[in-house]
Amino acid sequence: MVNLTIDNQKLQVPEGTTLLEAAHKIGIHIPTLCANVEIHHTPGACRVCVVEVERSRNLVASCVFPVAEGMKVKTNSDRVRRARQTVIEFLLSDHPQDCTICQKNGHCELQSIAEQIGVREIRVPRTDFTHHRIDDSSPSLIRDTSKCINCLRCVTACAEVQGVYCLTPEARGFNCKVVPAMGTSLMDAVCVLCGQCAVVCPTGAIVERDEVDQVWAVLEDPHKHVIVQEAPAIRAMLGEEFGLPPGTLVTGKMIAALRRLGFDKVFDTNFTADLTIIEEGHELLKRLQNGGTLPMMTSCSPGWIKFVEHFYPSLLPNLSTCKSPQQMFGALAKTYYAEFAGIDPKNIFVVSIMPCTAKKFEASRPEMNSSGYRDVDVVLTARELGRMIRQAGIDFVNLPDEPFDAPMGQYTGAGTIFGATGGVMEAALRTVYAVVTGENLPILDITPVRGLEGVKEATLEVGRLGEVRVAVAHGLANARKLMDQIIEGTADYHFIEIMACPGGCVGGGGQSLPASNEKRMLRAQALYHDDKDVQRLRQSHENPAVKQLYETFLHEPLGERSHQLLHTHYVKRGV
Repeated sequence: MVNLTIDNQKLQVPEGTTLLEAAHKIGIHIPTLCANVEIHHTPGACRVCVVEVERSRNLVASCVFPVAEGMKVKTNSDRVRRARQTVIEFLLSDHPQDCTICQKNGHCELQSIAEQIGVREIRVPRTDFTHHRIDDSSPSLIRDTSKCINCLRCVTACAEVQGVYCLTPEARGFNCKVVPAMGTSLMDAVCVLCGQCAVVCPTGAIVERDEVDQVWAVLEDPHKHVIVQEAPAIRAMLGEEFGLPPGTLVTGKMIAALRRLGFDKVFDTNFTADLTIIEEGHELLKRLQNGGTLPMMTSCSPGWIKFVEHFYPSLLPNLSTCKSPQQMFGALAKTYYAEFAGIDPKNIFVVSIMPCTAKKFEASRPEMNSSGYRDVDVVLTARELGRMIRQAGIDFVNLPDEPFDAPMGQYTGAGTIFGATGGVMEAALRTVYAVVTGENLPILDITPVRGLEGVKEATLEVGRLGEVRVAVAHGLANARKLMDQIIEGTADYHFIEIMACPGGCVGGGGQSLPASNEKRMLRAQALYHDDKDVQRLRQSHENPAVKQLYETFLHEPLGERSHQLLHTHYVKRGV
């Protein structure tokens, strides 16, 4: 332990603690733009967090400077305040003055810190932004280099959290900007479009592609029957957009808000999450019994799929051929539901509310049109839905709870836990066990696959199949570890679940900001509460609406119509 003094307050902290962390322990908030709770190793790039250390000639960056025995620190001296203001002035001089129309207006950390430290003028010449460009090549993310402040958070998150290494700083000084390698566009780079860079970006340099206006336009079109689906994680975090505590379950209010926005039918992605388990569970059984490619890997996360296509194309046969629940829903909306409702599928417009920016890319994939039409027409993130609700002047917090519409609104607890890392695995094992043994698992809660540990393992005795060994990883850097083990032949698993984002969908690139592991845990707990304490049915094969779907339309899992509508293929991509 190390003894030191910060602003005349004595404290004791473990050796290796940074000054930023030490100050936080005694309630002193030091502003910073590059340090972030999501990033383990701060780059120490912004210099906003400088403090004064006795007998040190220069101010030091508190986010990277370690404590030392007897150290005396000032975090709010005149020298420190003037230095921070100067740093922010330089950043603002190289930043557009379009705050009122920026997507991050009101949520921009540069904006907040400028106010916090009292910047009232910019005393240096401003930059001409005519040479900057906007990269809008991707259906998921928009990059505006004029708003980049070189904090390097996105670079660190892309490398450390995701293991993708797509982004890098280019040039020096005022010309330095973060770009994909060789200055290419996101769609020409190895970007998996997961949006974790947008989650940590303090400004509007990387944001989701906003498609709210397109949805407003189609809601006004009297010739379109507009239906909406929402991912399981949305109900556990949408309340945060309106000031409710993280992990507040707002399913009924969410449905009510969507109806008031003008959607003709409010359905649920959980319906096709249950369907995914039926198809994926039978696919796993077929591989186990017939000597298919193992380990089989889940295919629900589009960022993960693109990651495999780029970096591990030799493992594409290991991926489940099942579409994600989002895409299954879209295909059925324009076939099964169109037939059920007697509506021409060309007049059905499907909107998805997702916690994920990569879902926008997934919906645009050319193979996602097995119904003869694009499966999903528009994908909105949770943040975009929050903006729509505010634009409409809806008092979200005081809305009554309303139910989903039939026939694609009924779901089980197994469907809802898809939103947390390990949820797909848990749901699949519940159903596989029941299909093989004819009995339900004695305990449906499979806790070894839950939680935020990077890689989790479990073994389950499943009747005549014997031991089924499974693994779960979240965050693509953790996925790399498992993929490398498979390549090396040291991964002795039958089934692997991967979610591209930390925590799974509850930590997706389109979720409410700011992000933290504490929020992810609270959101996951809300989904487990929905599974265990709210839902009467907890296993996907028990969903009566899914049973009716098979009886009247699909006929059997892995059947001809199921393969046509619910399964897909993947593409080898370059690196």
